[in-house]
Amino acid sequence: MSGIDEFNHVPRIAYFSMEIALRNEIPTYAGGLGVLAGDTLRAAADIEVPIVAVTLASTAGYFRQTLNAEGKQDEQEDPWEPAKWAVLLDAIVAVTIEGRRVWVGGWLYVLKGHMNGTQPVVLLDTDLEQNSAEDRAITRNLYGGDQAYRLKQEVVLGIGGIRMLQALGFQLRQYHMNEGHSALLALELLRRYAYPPEDMRPGESPYDIPRVRELCCFTTHTPVEAGHDKFGYDLVKRILGEYFDLPTLQHLAGAENLNMTRLALNLSEYINGVARRHAETSRHMFPGYRVHAVTNGVHPFTWTSEPFRKLYDAHLPGWCHEPELLMRADCCLSDEAIQSAHREAKQQLIAEVMSRTGIPLSVEHFTVGFARRMTAYKRPDLLFSDLERLKAMARRYPIQIVLAGKAHPQDEPGKHLIQALHVHLRELRGVIPIAYLPDYDMATALALVSGVDVWLNTPLRPMEASGTSGMKAAFNGVPHLSVLDGWWVEGCIEGITGWAIGDDASSANGDDARHLYQKLEQIILPLYYQDRTGWTAVMKGAIAKCASFFNSQRMMRRYASEAYMQ
Repeated sequence: MSGIDEFNHVPRIAYFSMEIALRNEIPTYAGGLGVLAGDTLRAAADIEVPIVAVTLASTAGYFRQTLNAEGKQDEQEDPWEPAKWAVLLDAIVAVTIEGRRVWVGGWLYVLKGHMNGTQPVVLLDTDLEQNSAEDRAITRNLYGGDQAYRLKQEVVLGIGGIRMLQALGFQLRQYHMNEGHSALLALELLRRYAYPPEDMRPGESPYDIPRVRELCCFTTHTPVEAGHDKFGYDLVKRILGEYFDLPTLQHLAGAENLNMTRLALNLSEYINGVARRHAETSRHMFPGYRVHAVTNGVHPFTWTSEPFRKLYDAHLPGWCHEPELLMRADCCLSDEAIQSAHREAKQQLIAEVMSRTGIPLSVEHFTVGFARRMTAYKRPDLLFSDLERLKAMARRYPIQIVLAGKAHPQDEPGKHLIQALHVHLRELRGVIPIAYLPDYDMATALALVSGVDVWLNTPLRPMEASGTSGMKAAFNGVPHLSVLDGWWVEGCIEGITGWAIGDDASSANGDDARHLYQKLEQIILPLYYQDRTGWTAVMKGAIAKCASFFNSQRMMRRYASEAYMQ
């Protein structure tokens, strides 16, 4: 059946995610959540953990970002053609939305790992002639539309996804919800495992809740309250109708509204956060739940630039499959080899910046990289808190800065931050070259994390669940300069793998700009310009102590042994 048969011979983990970064040419991802999902599947393919992933086709993508000279963001659709990359599935299933039948088809994309392993990915698609124009658009725009549109998407993902896997004949041993968007799959499982009426006792639940819990695991990704989907029960009633009884739903998902995170928490046996600090924060946000910590990791081959791949292949063969071999980087890689590989990657970034912005950069000058979703809690403007001090630093030690990132179309403060960064770009012109690369994607990310000299991260504590861009930088010998939040609480060894901005207490947020400038002025810039051996030692520390641990192979083995084999 459309290539599915080759994947049906072994039981699999069903991995549900609203977004998955399959490759740069397929814009079915918005940011870190999707990139993490893609790295998870690539690692699973490499180490042969049998998974089938389910996501939405999102045929109009997230959005393409254009910026005018003032930094005003404009959004256009970013369409892709599933038929170019995937195979149309024979199966079609139905879900009920607003009292009408909505048909759901799908595409099979075969994700290939670096070690020749493969994983099937099912992309759900409602753009079928059987559906109305309104329903055909449900799987069109990733994170588009209003609350009703989002809930319809989550009905298709969770309920439609379960039914599609059943129609395709997959043998499933467990279900992994990557964030709460897919939590409705647990309701579909409850309906499947409802007790026969004759076996019911008065006052007991009609559903085999323990059995469903045994089948489900859940990864929560955000300590930001707005990141947890919530839907009013009036809307739920309108969209889902009589699909599920309201008293049980309110018991499982919240009395006031349908909280998708709460629903996933209550119907999952294994729950994890994406870093140790994030797991602690999640336990405070959701008291009474046991939240494990499986710290994120990035896929070694995907996020290592070509110059460093060649270097590792020559001196640390097998590093892609066993990234722990990179622990030997400090003794097996010469300073000259590290510097040469980085210089090549830096020249590639400089050429990319010149091509896309016309801004010339120097391979000799200290280059700061900052790229991520542009939103207020990420504080992308922290580096520009004191322009005169920044200028004084640059007159003594030349600095250049490369920025990138999209703001969600409905995040007006995020859009204003991009414009503010462009104001600073103009104010610092002639002293500090600054380039802002539009339309941040996987290819741009790789160029940035491998080509800059230090990777900057400045979120408000404790809002960074994990963060993975600094992990990608580590695979390319680029040290991290970050607030102590997310993964950096675990990864920072001061002066060895990079540097911390302030301490790890939330009360330190207000003093971060001063600490950032102090680190740059007193430690980082002098080390870069005056002690190349010392600087290269930090590059080696980032590889040996961060890349060797914060990788998707280690993360996937933890999921396999702790979440999937319970």
